[in-house]
Amino acid sequence: MSKLIVSLSPHAHGTDTVERNMYGVIIALIPALLVSFFYFGLGSAIVCATSVAACVFFEWAINKFMFKNERNTILDGSAALTGLLLGFNLPSNLPVWIIIIGALFAIGVSKMSFGGLGCNIFNPALVGRAALLVAFPAQMTTWPKVGEMGYLDAATGATPLSVMKEAIKSGDASLLEQLPDATALFLGNHPDGAGALGEICALALLLGLAFMLWKKIITWHIPVSIICTVFVLSGLLHLANPVYADPFSVILSGGLMLGAIFMATDYVTSPMTGKGQLIYGVCIGLLTVVIRNWGAYPEGMSFAILIMNAFTPLINNYVKPTRFGEVPATK
Repeated sequence: MSKLIVSLSPHAHGTDTVERNMYGVIIALIPALLVSFFYFGLGSAIVCATSVAACVFFEWAINKFMFKNERNTILDGSAALTGLLLGFNLPSNLPVWIIIIGALFAIGVSKMSFGGLGCNIFNPALVGRAALLVAFPAQMTTWPKVGEMGYLDAATGATPLSVMKEAIKSGDASLLEQLPDATALFLGNHPDGAGALGEICALALLLGLAFMLWKKIITWHIPVSIICTVFVLSGLLHLANPVYADPFSVILSGGLMLGAIFMATDYVTSPMTGKGQLIYGVCIGLLTVVIRNWGAYPEGMSFAILIMNAFTPLINNYVKPTRFGEVPATK
């Protein structure tokens, strides 16, 4: 007979469950998923379906044959969410076998090797993306144009972030005239290479943010602190030297919105307190600006989040809420 162990008071009852929150985030991703289908058609469907199926399969297989778990966790929504987020971080023309390798890294290496959901240090989907970016840089940086409904034969073009990077490298601010206007970036309707599947339409991602805030799946601290930090720093750089893009173009380009809203807010790999989340978000925004402008890659959001994932335990350790009943020390 198993014992019921009750922790010390106070006790709080809530309706939150893993399943509720995971499927809530998946619902919030539906607008961006529909937009990716609209702009990329077959390619988007193949990439997302393959990624989700591979992630669910690897979690089931590892649980069954390696961990020997009687109760499998594939129905809690975490594996499907990881697969969808991984797919959102990939180009719409990526071959199936590369997607499967990314799913293996996301689930097998980043999640299950640490003990499963709740034990992983780094965001699994971003680990999968980073592994593919290092192993297959050419395939991971070839971006189909918006409106290309094919799969492997889709025409490709330069993304807004690539244009920004080239302007900085060459010192030629006139290159920034090639950037789509803010409305096109906001809606995702621009003619050249758009980027990864889930990052082309800021409006769809903001709808997902509104849904998650309404359902109290996440709080405002991380997404707002990241976006505001990038906006302010990019604005200062633009004022200092017009070779740097204006802040509106910066926050609406690349994976900033996707990362700030859906990747950085991962429960397991982000700080627990509001103050800690603000510190975490500001640091991610700072690192993103640094990597985008002076790093080797045009995009810095994924690496910024992964770096700060490593600092999350430190932030949690030094930014703690006052214990219940404890009187804060006064100086």
